[in-house]
Amino acid sequence: MSDIVIATRNAGKVKEINAILRGMNATVYSLRDFGDTPEIVEDGKTFEENASKKARIISQCTNKLTIADDSGLEVDFLGGRPGVRSSRFAGEDGDYLKNNKLLLRLMDGVPNYKRGARFVCVISIAQKGKILEVVRGTCTGRIALKMRGKTGFGYDPLFIDPKTNKTFAELGPRAKNRISHRYRALKKARKALKRFLDN
Repeated sequence: MSDIVIATRNAGKVKEINAILRGMNATVYSLRDFGDTPEIVEDGKTFEENASKKARIISQCTNKLTIADDSGLEVDFLGGRPGVRSSRFAGEDGDYLKNNKLLLRLMDGVPNYKRGARFVCVISIAQKGKILEVVRGTCTGRIALKMRGKTGFGYDPLFIDPKTNKTFAELGPRAKNRISHRYRALKKARKALKRFLDN
């Protein structure tokens, strides 16, 4: 059995990624299992740059096969914002609620047909500081008029899945994990990880 490190301390992400990686012949760790990893500044201009920076640094620190993701929300009406600044949209000290409230404020009065958005997830896989593979998953939808639902995290209460007309926070983790941007990226990453674990 091999080890995989998920380069995050975000409990929501760890839970989602663990659920999607279930069944792999590997022990999955997160940064919560390592006390001495550095805090990585996500200063890249793209999701790819941020994910790869995290994967490179953490794979060197832990000496284990590492997957790192950078994900966020791109809103058409806002020209692709918040994008790579999704988690810091309302400021460096922002949180999920503040970010969602700011987004609702900026979208106030915008009609449904102009509320298109997409979730993006980029996953980078690294070992010993070297990038092995980078994959991307996207999921399109629209921004709700108000927050709905109790599950998930981030912008889940505002992101509507067009097929069910429910927000990701209303769908629940099982349904969300079958269609999300992270699921789509991890599906590709899973194939790559199997290749690297078998070598």
